[in-house]
Amino acid sequence: MSISIQTNVNSVVAQENLRVTNEFQSKTIERLTSGYRINSSGDDAAGLAVANKFRSDIAELAQGVRNANDGLSQLQIVDSGLNNVSKILDRLKTLATQSASSTFTGDRTILNNEYQSLLTEINRQAANIGLGSGTEAAASRNNKAISVYIGGGSAQANSQIGIDLSATTDRVNSTSLGVDVTNVGGTGLQVTIGAVDLSAATAILTASSQTFNIATTTGTVSVAVAGGSAGILGSDVITQLNNGVLGMGITFSANATTGYLQAVSTNSFAVSADASVGAGTAANATLTAANSILNTAKYNIDLGTTLGIYTAAITLTITPAGGSAIAVVLSAGSTLEPIITSLKSQLAGSGVDVVRLTDATTTEIMLQSSADFTIVRGADLNTTGFGGLASGATGTVTDMVAGSDATSDALTALAAIATAVSRLGTLQGKVGTGQNKLAYSIQLAQSQLSGYAAAESRIRDADVAVEAANLTKVQVLTQASIAAMAQANSAPQQVLALLRG
Repeated sequence: MSISIQTNVNSVVAQENLRVTNEFQSKTIERLTSGYRINSSGDDAAGLAVANKFRSDIAELAQGVRNANDGLSQLQIVDSGLNNVSKILDRLKTLATQSASSTFTGDRTILNNEYQSLLTEINRQAANIGLGSGTEAAASRNNKAISVYIGGGSAQANSQIGIDLSATTDRVNSTSLGVDVTNVGGTGLQVTIGAVDLSAATAILTASSQTFNIATTTGTVSVAVAGGSAGILGSDVITQLNNGVLGMGITFSANATTGYLQAVSTNSFAVSADASVGAGTAANATLTAANSILNTAKYNIDLGTTLGIYTAAITLTITPAGGSAIAVVLSAGSTLEPIITSLKSQLAGSGVDVVRLTDATTTEIMLQSSADFTIVRGADLNTTGFGGLASGATGTVTDMVAGSDATSDALTALAAIATAVSRLGTLQGKVGTGQNKLAYSIQLAQSQLSGYAAAESRIRDADVAVEAANLTKVQVLTQASIAAMAQANSAPQQVLALLRG
């Protein structure tokens, strides 16, 4: 090897090795002080991408666990409220049972006062837990499909927990539970609808169906009772009917003696039944609108088939007992809907209810009231209008049927409360299922959090033991490089010895 004073190759080599050692030392110190193996993309670009995905999943799941806990808290509040409503139903049943006994010699009015106050309390508590009346937004705030986003799923749909409380039957106010019009005062009157024994253990409506039309002052609802291929029992007929009239203030049941279908309500109503479709035994004989069953606990009159008013105006003078005469004027040219709207408007506040029932061929208009009234039609030129009340005639108002079994209201209330308990139990099952689903999802999310954190740590975190060893090694290398460079820098001085000679 030649000797040169221009280029000190050994010094250059020592300098390069010292530079590499210094960079290694800087990287080692950076890892030890930050705690991370990857501090920049250049450290491990592929590993950084994977670690960032894990970190993103951890952030999603951490918030998801908080979401699930919030949802669980909300359901627990609802569940506590449902337990309270359940206890109130227990008390209602106690009062109804007490009043349902003919040997009770106390004052049923006192029982009924407590009963009615508890119905009001059910409505208050239902509103407080967000499962009350749908007419008030805050009172029905939980009457919806609840979705809790937790994350960690293979797809977005798998990252959410759904609890559906949106059905009208998921409300727990007294109307939705079907107990709003019940009482235990013993003043109600069961109205017999048909003559089919629904208490018999024989199948009804086998491969058949039958539609019942129920009209109140608020409108008409048609309830199709389906028998299915194997038919149903009479109790199932009553259940389907009561579900169909939920919130209308009318309750169906079977007479304890005859098994015949009956209905009770403090409100005005009319019931008809279409012919059954299919060969199975009908649940009720066919009742046309003209022959519909009215609430006989009211004074009532059927004005007959109504088509329209064409030739001249019709004036109906209606006088409630002890009240002033009301002249109801129905304009010429009025069709069915305007007639009904006008009747209701002009009779509002009089205590006389307007009930309209329509079947495939006719529309009947009935007037019903808790107090007696008279009705006179003025002389007019119409040949149509009201088929049951001719021009210039005075209508015959049927008296209410006075009196009833003192236990009838309580017996009806017991049947309604049993249905309410069943509905409440179904809802509690939904809420309980939702709580369990959220609890299980929290457990899974916590497990995923641990797994993702461990996976990210293995990729991103520094191995302190290794880095500490590296720091020791790099310190030795640095000292060795500096010492070697000092030797390399002194080597050219050997040339002076040659020049002396």
